[in-house]
Amino acid sequence: MTEFRPSRFEILPIVIKNLLIINVLFFLAQQTLSASGILNMEDLLGLHHVKSPLFQPWQIVTHLFLHGSFMHLFSNMFALWMFGAHLETLWGPKRFLTFYFLCGIGAGLIQLAFLWYDYHPLLSQFLLLKQHVTPEGAIGFFRRYGLNNDPTGASVLQNYLADPGDGSSMRGLVKYVSDVTYSVISNPTIGASGAVFGILAAFVYLFPNTYLYFYFLVPIKAKWVGLAYFGFEIYSGVLNNAGDNIAHWAHIGGGLVGFLLVLTWNKKNRRNFY
Repeated sequence: MTEFRPSRFEILPIVIKNLLIINVLFFLAQQTLSASGILNMEDLLGLHHVKSPLFQPWQIVTHLFLHGSFMHLFSNMFALWMFGAHLETLWGPKRFLTFYFLCGIGAGLIQLAFLWYDYHPLLSQFLLLKQHVTPEGAIGFFRRYGLNNDPTGASVLQNYLADPGDGSSMRGLVKYVSDVTYSVISNPTIGASGAVFGILAAFVYLFPNTYLYFYFLVPIKAKWVGLAYFGFEIYSGVLNNAGDNIAHWAHIGGGLVGFLLVLTWNKKNRRNFY
């Protein structure tokens, strides 16, 4: 039975090394440009809902290189190195890089599908209200999405209800609701977590009996860590708690794509598990 501990940090396969460097450089650029107000990289490169004014096709790839905090970056890069180095050694640089991006792109596409489903009621009601503004519809929309709690929103609604036939107050209502709706669906998804979860899935599949050291002290087989982690992500994704800003479905998507890829690539060698 093999035991797995992280090897010396300076011993890095070429793809892992370059991915670490690129992600760190992007993070430094994020912090510098955002602080100076020159460019909001999350608006430009983060993954947005396809109905968001900020959505661009390239974001399906570029969101992988942005991170929300130093700890977000560190945890993803540590896992990339810890598990990915073994896969790159096993597969070689070209296949590993292909695997990394396929997992990341797959994670992005599944996250977009989830966002479409999650925000469909909001967008549908917004379009209905926009096409046919009525006092009842406006009150229902504001109550359902808590816009009455915003002083600006409460003022806009009161102005409209005071004179529903006034074109100016009606346009003000529609503009406010439009701004709020597009702001909500324009929250970006960022991070390499989807690709990293694909790497974790492949590692667990290929090295299920390898020991990982929880907090560097407690030995646990990779297969149990993987099952527990993916089980938690599925539970959290289905629960979909309000205020949870973790892209659980991107994690699930990346893990699923990674598992299917390694299952396909390893179909002639399924007896060798470590």
